Amino acid sequence: MTPLDPMLLPEGLRTRIIPNVNGLAVHVLEAGQVGQPAILLLHGFPELAFSWRKVMPALAAAGYHVIAPDLRGYGRTTGWSAGYDEPLAPFLLTNMVRDQLALLEALGIASVRAVVGHDYGSPVAAWCALIRPDVFTRVALMSSPFAGPPARTSAPDVHAALAALDPPRKHYQWYYAERRAAADMDHPPQGLHAFLRAYYHHKSADWPGNNPFALTGWTAEELARLPDYYVMPLHATMPEAVAPFMPAGEAPWLTDAELAIYAGEYARTGFAGGLQSYRCGTGGANAAELALFRGCRITVPATFIAGASDWGIHQFPGALAKMQTESCTDFRGLHLIPGAGHWVQQEQPARVAALLRDFVAA
Repeated sequence: MTPLDPMLLPEGLRTRIIPNVNGLAVHVLEAGQVGQPAILLLHGFPELAFSWRKVMPALAAAGYHVIAPDLRGYGRTTGWSAGYDEPLAPFLLTNMVRDQLALLEALGIASVRAVVGHDYGSPVAAWCALIRPDVFTRVALMSSPFAGPPARTSAPDVHAALAALDPPRKHYQWYYAERRAAADMDHPPQGLHAFLRAYYHHKSADWPGNNPFALTGWTAEELARLPDYYVMPLHATMPEAVAPFMPAGEAPWLTDAELAIYAGEYARTGFAGGLQSYRCGTGGANAAELALFRGCRITVPATFIAGASDWGIHQFPGALAKMQTESCTDFRGLHLIPGAGHWVQQEQPARVAALLRDFVAA
């Protein structure tokens, strides 16, 4: 696999492949001078290292070596496979932490000034900081709050109750765990570019229906208040669920040329690699591993950044409050950015970069 064409990147970003990283050859984007304090940026689903392109130059200009990998299962990182019947162990959160440790070792970096994670990258970053605070000395979580190690008792099973609602619904993470989900998303009837355009629009501040509020509990009735991209129509695929919300044109924060990068990469890799990580969560594999850390908390300085129009901060009721009061012992601030939905570092990159600069410098 070759690195991403530098001509597709903003000025100052570099791209290369790092071999021998916990069994992977990892594609990274970099900015800033090697040897400066490092910041590690971890993307979410369905995203790529490319998602950080607008934030990296500002962090580099502030004096940091900024590193954004395509995570296991994504983009131009190779050495993984994601067949539905293959073992899930490579995609466990503990192994995702190993990936980041191995990447830093391969780069000759003993510790980072901060690890920053967005969406699914947020729990990866959180567990990096909890398990190895000596290496990941600060953590910034984005869009997905960290509620701490799994509780002794699991959340109530609401899926039958969701299906019994009128209209019937299902939770997107459990849909992502179904055998059919990868094929549904790899080959959407509207085409991959149109599917991703609708998906990104529907979760952004551009969609006027994103006016989030806290839910009172993990019940079918409360979860049904979430938009269709989180709690879907029961019989819909994800491409079908977002199709009615296709915008009239491109977004200023994600042009058609930029979107073509995502569509091209996912056309080549498919979505199965990212979906394996969701299966680790819904099937209990992560919880079984992470129960070893029950009672532990993130002790390094922590902050949380999200869009003010992001329902993701409320999709697991109580997690946002627990992160601030229990799961982190040195929580430095909650920042909800106006004019941004779920894709906060792309929708409002200047504000995100400023918040991160302040956090890592404090």
